[in-house]
Amino acid sequence: MESGLDDNAAELAAEMENFVSDLMMQPDREQVASEIGVLQSIYGDNAIHLWPGHGSRVGSPEHTSVGSSQSNGMDTIRYVISLNLPSHEDVSIRILVSLPPSYPAESPPQLQLLSRYIGAFGVNSSLFGSILRTFISTSGIEWSRDTVCVFDGLQSILERSEAWYEDKLNREKVGEVIREDASGRDTAPQESVEWTKEDGEGLGRVSQPTPILQDVALPEGINLIAAEPIVDRKSVFVGRACQISHPSQVPLILNHLMSERHIARAAHPIINAWRCQVGNVLHQDNDDDGETAAGSRLAHLLSILEINNVLVVVTRWFGGIHLGPDRFKHINHAARNALEMGGFLDQAEGSKGVAKGRKR
Repeated sequence: MESGLDDNAAELAAEMENFVSDLMMQPDREQVASEIGVLQSIYGDNAIHLWPGHGSRVGSPEHTSVGSSQSNGMDTIRYVISLNLPSHEDVSIRILVSLPPSYPAESPPQLQLLSRYIGAFGVNSSLFGSILRTFISTSGIEWSRDTVCVFDGLQSILERSEAWYEDKLNREKVGEVIREDASGRDTAPQESVEWTKEDGEGLGRVSQPTPILQDVALPEGINLIAAEPIVDRKSVFVGRACQISHPSQVPLILNHLMSERHIARAAHPIINAWRCQVGNVLHQDNDDDGETAAGSRLAHLLSILEINNVLVVVTRWFGGIHLGPDRFKHINHAARNALEMGGFLDQAEGSKGVAKGRKR
């Protein structure tokens, strides 16, 4: 079986070699032939082969335009290239390269993703469309007349495909973390985790038995908004925000979150800050939850945004890799995202506008 596959690969490579040799004989296609040769030297001879049915075998009567389809009224060169993702060499993609007769003098190439799956994930229309627009989008690759550019396009596709694939992997990991044991909540004593501090970030575990709280209902009228997870080097940050009307609601909300087993198992389950105005008195507080100065940073965020009657909570699952100062950036972003999803930023802008109007 392997011998048959090797023979087929050798046949395709030989067909491509003959195709390029014939291209070199045509002055108007010499640039294209040289470019294909360069791509073969970079990606390997077996990575590139002619598009099936693109042209007849060299030497046949129908082979009138060096592997192009001129006999069918077309003169576009098409070949397929197989590439491995740079950081995931076991994951490959296939790309169809179409070169119009006027390439590279007057027209750019067209690149199309043939793979319907990248790894285990089905490719969506957004990535397909993005690759099709590689040379015709303002955010794509700039094309210049008389300049071969297939390599630049392929590298751009590799970068975008790898970013898309890693995003899918991260989302899958986030789902596993958040779903972990969610269906198996119980009231048995559970080992909680605290993180010893040297540089302020978890370096080791100190375990202490604490019971998982029984399900605690949210106070009536409270609607917790959860933002999309932020993932960095296997750590996961999730921000939540809700409107509050009295400070007494805060511990009930935090207890509700801690009754969720997958939240309670996080390295820092309830980093939080809140502000609540009752009459003429502004009540406020914050809690680092073991992440030094994280709570005070959230309190500062609420202060500069001038948002009252709100509780914001960030949960961090530690992925085993130290993030240094980046962790504070992610905690703030997670909190801000939750505030934005809850409409609190719009309320803040509105109240500032009213204040400015009064000053006039």
